Amino acid sequence: MALWVILLCTLTASLLGGLYLLGAFRRRRPDEPPLDKGIIPWLGYALDFRKDSSEFLKRMQRKHGDIFTVLIGGYYFTFVMDPFCFGAIVKESRSKLDFTTFASKLVLQVFGYKPIEANFSIIHASSTKHLMGDGLTVMTQATMENFQKLMLFNLSSGEKRVWQEDSLFHYCYNIVFRAGYLALFGTEPHQGAGNKEKANEQDRIHSNQLFHEFRKYDRLFPRLAYAVLPPKDKIEAERLKRLFWSMLSVKKSWQKDNISGWISEQDQLLAEHGVPEYMRDRFMFMLLWASQGNTGPTAFWLLLYLMKHPEAMKAVKDEVDKVLRENGKKAKPGNPPIDITRDMLNQTPLLDSALEETLRLVAAPILIRAVLQDTNLKTGTGTEYTLRKGDRLALFPYVSVQMNPEIHPEPHKFKYDRFVNPDGTKKDFFKNGKRLKYFNMPWGAGVSICPGRFFAAAEIKLFVFLMLSHYDLELVNEEEEIPAIDISRWGFGTMQPVRDVRFRYRLRF
Repeated sequence: MALWVILLCTLTASLLGGLYLLGAFRRRRPDEPPLDKGIIPWLGYALDFRKDSSEFLKRMQRKHGDIFTVLIGGYYFTFVMDPFCFGAIVKESRSKLDFTTFASKLVLQVFGYKPIEANFSIIHASSTKHLMGDGLTVMTQATMENFQKLMLFNLSSGEKRVWQEDSLFHYCYNIVFRAGYLALFGTEPHQGAGNKEKANEQDRIHSNQLFHEFRKYDRLFPRLAYAVLPPKDKIEAERLKRLFWSMLSVKKSWQKDNISGWISEQDQLLAEHGVPEYMRDRFMFMLLWASQGNTGPTAFWLLLYLMKHPEAMKAVKDEVDKVLRENGKKAKPGNPPIDITRDMLNQTPLLDSALEETLRLVAAPILIRAVLQDTNLKTGTGTEYTLRKGDRLALFPYVSVQMNPEIHPEPHKFKYDRFVNPDGTKKDFFKNGKRLKYFNMPWGAGVSICPGRFFAAAEIKLFVFLMLSHYDLELVNEEEEIPAIDISRWGFGTMQPVRDVRFRYRLRF
């Protein structure tokens, strides 16, 4: 009899434990946001969220308001769609809302890198030193030289003004990725001037090979992050991981010339913290994706929007020409390419606004915090909610601010001057008559804001500046519609198009 009692108790405990894990007993407390668990135990709304995050969140917002908690794959996510709450969230201490918990799991899954406690401070300090201020001036020059190496190296040969045709997304992603990679991770060493061009040619070949492998991995990235890769793709993802661990190994990196301080310093600091070499190789792969995974796609969208809006193209091209004239620079036949400096990039308010508008339209990161303690949150209307310990807090600025018609009228239209006043100063934005601090968040915000955002912006602007100052550009099909975005990439930064478009370019002089 006692045995049957024990077995019955064990079965009951297991059943109750299973129901608990499936979320069956979760109930909304009086001071918590609206709770919606869906109809599927444990999964909740995972399939809806995975299918189209943007449409799902808009539907939940219409149903529950600006703050709601939903069950997604065993986790309870509280989405905050009220931009007046963002300041309190991004400023909250890490002891209550921690962004590293989710990020650490993600980078282990997609890059094979296991972060150490000091990683955040190492990346932040190194990025502040090398990708901002005087360090950014150095990096801008290095990137400039590599753009010239990749796209303008044969201008002095007197190349004729003939139209060349290519796929715009592939061209932009390829060139921007490779220039950034060479600027950060170093170039082939050469002995004397006689071998310089051979080394440059090796850089062109090697960086192009690397890009093609990177694109294979990039296509798998969203499903890898969501852990929904089929077996065949899992094998391919593992192959690509090992390839990049080898190609970007610290041993090979230290044999390069011109390796950036951003890369070398972080590797040295990780070594001093006892991180083994094989794990530092994986860290380099993470840095490559973090630095180059979104810049090329953003450059594509920016050039495409400019080509589809002639008035925007004319205004930005006139600004580029004006900056060149005022700095005593001019592209001439047979001359080497123009050097564009960081100071010149700081004289382009219209290009800045066009880039900001592009990011508003296509950058869609999801910002996630782990709730480590019960935390109070006050909304813009004064209502207070309690975030429950163990849940996750999420912001999706693409829906809540970037495409919000109250903040950005006609949000689906590209308006190149949306972010700039006629006198060149930056515009303010409002909701319900109140000024907003967070009206566009392509880089995230607070302590988790992208530390390389200034370098990324400089990289994109350099590329567009060079294209507009040296080439005439046009779409092969002027009636071509702007392609839809690939909704499978919601949450991972800049969106990519579902299809490429063809364009033509030729020298302007």
